[in-house]
Amino acid sequence: MSKKVFRIFFHALTRLHLAEGISNSDPRSLARAISIVDNNEPEAHDLIKAIFNMTGGARTVGFTGPAGAGKSSLIGKLISYFQELGQKIAVLAVDPSSPLTGGAILGDRVRMQGISDDENVFMRSLASRGASGGVSKSLRNVIRVLDAAGYKLVLVESVGAGQVEVDIASVVNLTVVVLSPQTGDKIQAIKAGLNEIGDLYVVNKSDLDGSATLFNSILDLVGDVERKPIVTSTSVRSGMGIKELALTITNLLNSKNINYKAREKVMLESELKEMVIDILTQKFCTMLVGKKEMYTQLIDDLIHRRIDPFRAAESLADSLVGVLRS
Repeated sequence: MSKKVFRIFFHALTRLHLAEGISNSDPRSLARAISIVDNNEPEAHDLIKAIFNMTGGARTVGFTGPAGAGKSSLIGKLISYFQELGQKIAVLAVDPSSPLTGGAILGDRVRMQGISDDENVFMRSLASRGASGGVSKSLRNVIRVLDAAGYKLVLVESVGAGQVEVDIASVVNLTVVVLSPQTGDKIQAIKAGLNEIGDLYVVNKSDLDGSATLFNSILDLVGDVERKPIVTSTSVRSGMGIKELALTITNLLNSKNINYKAREKVMLESELKEMVIDILTQKFCTMLVGKKEMYTQLIDDLIHRRIDPFRAAESLADSLVGVLRS
């Protein structure tokens, strides 16, 4: 047996073994499968093919908002209430990437230490890997692995590194925007885009001064939005509003007003577009190597002002498209 045939055979066995382990909620299979898709290993595509028809049953809730709003602590407190409602829960914390290794810094996992030790709750940290919008490219497929494993509620916390993180809305069924009186530029953040994605707005740390003002400001900003998002208050320290928030999220997920098929269509359209762009980008980058002479000449023309950047880009793009068509 040749090495190539052996590799194909080995990968096929690994894929089947992992798919079976995932369907049985085996923790080791689950952990390995998530690592494979998160690292985009060679087996990742075949693994997703094997489990794709087992997905579609999970409900996903994304938590986003500025750093310091208390997203991790809030999720930690919500878990017990979701468990009381009979939910099998997984938590994905998208942490900032290490600039040296590219891995997750694991700050959220440290802050959620109480639930990360709970055998009945699956928790995993994912590195953002520099992705814009606080969402890693592998997140959708990691959710699919958890979905196939029978987790019916998947909670996703985006990075929270200070940037406006609106991409989470294209990955989850329900988006929760968390703010607190302590987070700077909170109203500016909402104006910048968070007002367009939230299904539910939470003023956390509501026992602090300024929470009532923030609550009313949010009501003013999102009150006229057609989808009529809910605005509520919580305090992790006192426990105020936590149970009510869990019930509100559950009711929203179970609401007949949510057309999950329509939302899934939008999410799949977004994913397909991103994947096609990624594939074409890789192809064009590879093709650029074969156009080194033309590329070098265009750079020289730009330096000496014999051509403008727009014409240079169009000329190179047309040449690459011509190669792709041939």
